Amino acid sequence: MERIAFKMYLNEGQKEEYKKRHAEIWPELKQLLKEAGISEYSIFFDDETNTLFAFQKVTGDGGSQDLGATEIVQKWWTYMKDIMKSNSDNSPVSVPLEEVFYME
Repeated sequence: MERIAFKMYLNEGQKEEYKKRHAEIWPELKQLLKEAGISEYSIFFDDETNTLFAFQKVTGDGGSQDLGATEIVQKWWTYMKDIMKSNSDNSPVSVPLEEVFYME
């Protein structure tokens, strides 16, 4: 199992809307993530910088950011682009993070 971490950037003042949308995550998107081998997915928020920190455990070929070719992920990205920094394809600006410590 691989552990993946990355950061994304929320637009100013969008924390509550981000939380609301994720509390109502689409069942078909959640199912796709599970089918892709993502067994854990946590997102944390840094109020000082509006930075989101995401962590996933993955048994498949990649994490959630690698599912952009699927219709449901493209729809989710379009749904989220108004509250996040996004790329031209509507995917969230995402920066992979290097693991420098792990304790089991």
